[in-house]
Amino acid sequence: MRLFAIELKEVLSNKTVKILKPSNVSLSDVNNPMKATKESEQYREIRAGIFLSGLSVFAQLYLFQPLLPQLCHSYHISPASSAWTVSGSTLGMALGLFVFSFRADTYSRKRLMTFSLITSSLLTICSALVPHFELLVIINTIKGFLLSGVSAVALAYLAEEVSPAILGQAIALYLSGNAIGGMSGRMLVTLFSGWFGWHNAVIIIGVLSLMLGILFVIKLPPSQHFIPEPVDIKRKINQMSSFMHNLIMIRIFLAATLFMGAFVAVYNYLGFRLESPPFSLPHYIVASVFLMYTIGVVGTIAAGRLSDKIAPTKLIKISLLFLSIGIISLLTGNLAVLVLGLGVMTLGFFATHTLASKIISQTAKEGKSSATSIYWLFYYAGSSIIGTSTGMILSSYGWSFLIYSLFLISLIAMALIWRIKQPTTPTVTRN
Repeated sequence: MRLFAIELKEVLSNKTVKILKPSNVSLSDVNNPMKATKESEQYREIRAGIFLSGLSVFAQLYLFQPLLPQLCHSYHISPASSAWTVSGSTLGMALGLFVFSFRADTYSRKRLMTFSLITSSLLTICSALVPHFELLVIINTIKGFLLSGVSAVALAYLAEEVSPAILGQAIALYLSGNAIGGMSGRMLVTLFSGWFGWHNAVIIIGVLSLMLGILFVIKLPPSQHFIPEPVDIKRKINQMSSFMHNLIMIRIFLAATLFMGAFVAVYNYLGFRLESPPFSLPHYIVASVFLMYTIGVVGTIAAGRLSDKIAPTKLIKISLLFLSIGIISLLTGNLAVLVLGLGVMTLGFFATHTLASKIISQTAKEGKSSATSIYWLFYYAGSSIIGTSTGMILSSYGWSFLIYSLFLISLIAMALIWRIKQPTTPTVTRN
């Protein structure tokens, strides 16, 4: 069972979905009648519950991204300042995932996820009612921290409760909930804000998220196999410290900060571009542009499958090239070319993220979860720092200079990983 859990963590960090080989799991685990099987009512309930959790988390996490122009008008702030609503959420998520990497295995899986979903939904509703922008940022930061409680234990729950024969399917459903949540949250809030104003739009999303949380509580069965485990904090810290002396990991960590920051910056400020000349698009058209986010699913799946045949250190250079080409194409004044470029950039980003995660997993000979935690910390730090600071470039110099800056950031990320060699496939050790 321990070997299986370690391999699952690698699957999670890779963001690929595949059925694990029976040889990697003990016979007792496979034959355990208490584990949910494909045709069981228990599995149907788990499938529904875990999908709802992913949907709620990512709908809330990037909720304010399409609303930045409205926030600027409502609070009389700059685009860079408005981006703190998104950066606060992702910074909270980063800190939460880091904290939960030490403590998550001591809490009940369902109770932690339930607490995260319900409290974050209530905070989302409250965020529409606050009079001061600074308070809005604080609320979003706390919300991001709470949402990390779901991401920290969702796949561990699946590993414990679902039969290994269908675990890949269960993971796929959870990840699809993440992707659909990220897309639908952006689209719905854009549409609702155009019809009812951004305050009411946020309340609607918060209420919908609360309903998803309640359905989650009803649908998801309690843990049957979870056993609280003490955490050796000193060992965790020593593992993390050793990773900061590994050149491959340092390059990937820094590159993750850059390519995540560039990606988030584009989606943060895209609304400003689309609502201004030469496009001057209505809100319902702007909402439809966010459909390009779903192309990321294609990038994730394609990168995952290809990396089983081709070294991810080679593929990541190609995916970063796609990211860079997509970014620079956003300079265009042609809407069709811009949308196409956005799709190329999104494809490249998700592929890069998948491949970077796999390289981290392959490089970490032990302490894979610790290595992944550091990666997430740098990843979301990039979202917070670059995603916000580049707003000052937009305010001072305009869209073109912003895109040139993000293009340069993507090239620096490419330079960081260019000389990385494929790490030796590690042996499985205790995490």
